[in-house]
Amino acid sequence: METLKDFLLTKGYSKIKLKYTKTNHFEIKATVNGVKGRFILDTGASNSCVGFEAIERFNLKVKDSEIKAVGAGASDMMTQISTSNAIKVGKWKKKRVSLILFNLSHVNNGLISHDADPVDGILGADILKKGKAVIDYEKKYLYLKL
Repeated sequence: METLKDFLLTKGYSKIKLKYTKTNHFEIKATVNGVKGRFILDTGASNSCVGFEAIERFNLKVKDSEIKAVGAGASDMMTQISTSNAIKVGKWKKKRVSLILFNLSHVNNGLISHDADPVDGILGADILKKGKAVIDYEKKYLYLKL
């Protein structure tokens, strides 16, 4: 019997390891504009996001945004947007990716209070959709179509 991994790899997918955290999230490593970072994989987040403090680190060009961010534990947060970013997750790459910037301190404070490491941002459904994502929850892998 063919495994999910074998099937997806023959269909041109890339396999990326996920780390299961103490807070029951999946953490993933990704590169933004050539700089490595740690992100929470969040299927419920409509857009991928980074914190305001990551602007210089990831070499982001930002513009003010009229959009107000809403998420677990916070609402009506001011945002900025950065367009035309290069994202790499494992072997999967995409150019011209937009990122929403907002105050991630409530997310990181929650992680830290549960003895988990803070993250640089959130990879959301926008990236998952672009990559035709398949998540193997049992084996802790994300597959993205190359």
